[in-house]
Amino acid sequence: MTGATITRFPRESATSPVDDAILAELTQRFAATAGQHDRDATFPSQNIALLHQHRLLALTAPREWGGREADLATALKVVQAVAKGEPATALVLVMQYLHHARIKDAGFPEHLARHVVGDAVQRGALINSLRVEPDLGTPARGGLPATVARRVSDGWRISGRKLYSTGSTVLDWFVVWARSDDETPLVGGWLVPAKAPGIRIEETWDHHGLRASVSHDVVLEDVWVPADHALSPQPVGGPPAFDPGFLRWANVLTAGIYDAVAQAARDWFIGWAKSRVPANLGAPLSSLPRYQETLGTIDGLLLTNRLLLQSAAAQDLGTVEANLIKHLVTENAIAAVEKAIAIGGNPALTRANPLERHYRDVLCGRIHMPQADVVLTAAGRKAFA
Repeated sequence: MTGATITRFPRESATSPVDDAILAELTQRFAATAGQHDRDATFPSQNIALLHQHRLLALTAPREWGGREADLATALKVVQAVAKGEPATALVLVMQYLHHARIKDAGFPEHLARHVVGDAVQRGALINSLRVEPDLGTPARGGLPATVARRVSDGWRISGRKLYSTGSTVLDWFVVWARSDDETPLVGGWLVPAKAPGIRIEETWDHHGLRASVSHDVVLEDVWVPADHALSPQPVGGPPAFDPGFLRWANVLTAGIYDAVAQAARDWFIGWAKSRVPANLGAPLSSLPRYQETLGTIDGLLLTNRLLLQSAAAQDLGTVEANLIKHLVTENAIAAVEKAIAIGGNPALTRANPLERHYRDVLCGRIHMPQADVVLTAAGRKAFA
């Protein structure tokens, strides 16, 4: 996200319902091609077209601008249905939902905010932030970006390199985290059209998990944007970028992706154990107590996740608690998939089966900020205080 001024995240609002049957169909359709996109490291653009067709790309955007102004529980339900089928699509969708839900308070001039939302409503345009850099790493751990926005007479010229730019080749808008060239620099987001002259995408993403997310390097070379595309950058050391309401949304939706991946792994494990009948046993593996115990353990972890996510989506949480939700749900999801891997033997790690892909994907949950050491240290510090 942008790192602009502190925002007050929108209050929960009435939401038009999302059809469960449509979500179930999307899960199936996305799952059918997920393995091929993982092997090819290509983004499933057809998934975005289907989400647009069902009016799900502007789900959290303001209703007055054509969105559906969904609450967190509704957004979570959609994200999990998408992620259970194909998690790279879900990760792009989460970024879209977070941007749209806070767009009125994220430093956008109103005409630009209306344009970005209208673009999504009318043609399914996507937006995400570009923050990580080669030398800096993630800005969540502090430091000034090397990407520079230089003032010119008619706006800004932006130059820099961004890593791990999720959805890079399918995005329509980048929110580029940068610093101004002022003597006392301002730091924040600049809105940049993805097709602006001077932008180059280098296809560097060759990852263990979420291979379809096309999280390539984006290089900006003297890219011009108008003056009002600076989204209220602030002096270094200014107020925090995100309020607890936003962090709750970000943590719940991000964790929801990886919980859904674990659900998909669990479903495959059940089908495999019920259909596998070893000659020396003469009965399905599912009839063995140790397989039943494993599935019971998996279901216990996923029940815990479901209750944590539902509770977090329904009530206000402080930053420490919201961060713990993300950490706990992610670790439970990883543990659930590992249980299936441990008992599954060679079929569990065979590329013809999806379980090894689910395992690679679920491990990516640990990468997203806030990471475990930050979460647990903050929780311990608060408890001691």
